[in-house]
Amino acid sequence: MKKKIFLVIAILLAINVCISQENNKWSIEKVGNWYNNYKWITGANFNPSSAINQLEMWQSDTFDPETIDRELGYAEAIGFNTMRVYLHSLAYKADPKGFKGRVDSYLKIADNHGIKTIIVLFDDVWGATPKIGKQAVPKPGIHNSGWVQDPGDPASKEAKNFPELEVYVKNVINTFKNDKRVLLWDLYNEPGNSGKFKESVPLLEKVFIWAREVNPSQPLTAGIWKWSKKFQEVNEIQALNSDVITYHHYGEPEDHLKVINLLKTHGRPLICTEYMARTKNNRFSNTLPLLKDENIGAINWGLVAGKSNTIYQWDTPIPSGDEPTEWFHDIFRKDGTPYRQDEVNLIKKLNSKD
Repeated sequence: MKKKIFLVIAILLAINVCISQENNKWSIEKVGNWYNNYKWITGANFNPSSAINQLEMWQSDTFDPETIDRELGYAEAIGFNTMRVYLHSLAYKADPKGFKGRVDSYLKIADNHGIKTIIVLFDDVWGATPKIGKQAVPKPGIHNSGWVQDPGDPASKEAKNFPELEVYVKNVINTFKNDKRVLLWDLYNEPGNSGKFKESVPLLEKVFIWAREVNPSQPLTAGIWKWSKKFQEVNEIQALNSDVITYHHYGEPEDHLKVINLLKTHGRPLICTEYMARTKNNRFSNTLPLLKDENIGAINWGLVAGKSNTIYQWDTPIPSGDEPTEWFHDIFRKDGTPYRQDEVNLIKKLNSKD
């Protein structure tokens, strides 16, 4: 733990380097005022139960507004006000106009439920070779068996792809840059994951540049997720360029609080954009009250159990597909029944919804 703390301190020292205002990064005062305009930001990472991944969520043949509407209703009922949602550049490439229309349809549904959206653009996690068209069926008992990276591997490392990706990023952000239904742009989820490490640095740097050139009315971020020497350069880029500091934490509360105290030192609002892994003792009961007490936005992984199979732990498959003794992620079954009523009661209480 001491080594981790020293690494984090090194990152935080780098964060304090003066960033030129020419890149449109928000001042501490500006982002603080923005954050104070909202009550406590609380919600979940959202993928409808009918979609195995981002492509199935956004492609025209499988876009499912009925399920989205129903499941965001579950979120509204427990007081959630924010969802974090992943887009996919291949769905845009296949049909730019239709894709943006579907994003607008999603935002309308979410807004009808009083929910704002954190939009994620790129992702280095899980399947390396995304393909447009019909998606795979879930593999029984395997966590996120069909989730795909964006733009993929080696696609994310090949500079020849960057001009096309720049068009995607700028077009999407330009379309929604003044849209009050969009809370925040989360430009790159877990850069360097899947063994990429520093290989993701060029695209990570580029996506911040492209987004700054658009200069949306919403803040930008890319969440810190890995506390190790191999990720120090990646972490520095994320923290130096983010208006709001976002991060992921799936560990126990004692370690979580140490991370919070370190990240607080540069004075920007904090949002935990991924947490809640029951079998690792990262639960609503011991994490959500901590985040509320610290006035940190809280976005857990998973709302409704479905084709993503995130009720199963990352590294503990159940090939039979039987329900695990304890769910890893997610809050509701498809019919809206809570997995644990005591958790829903706590969420509602903390969201002043009971």
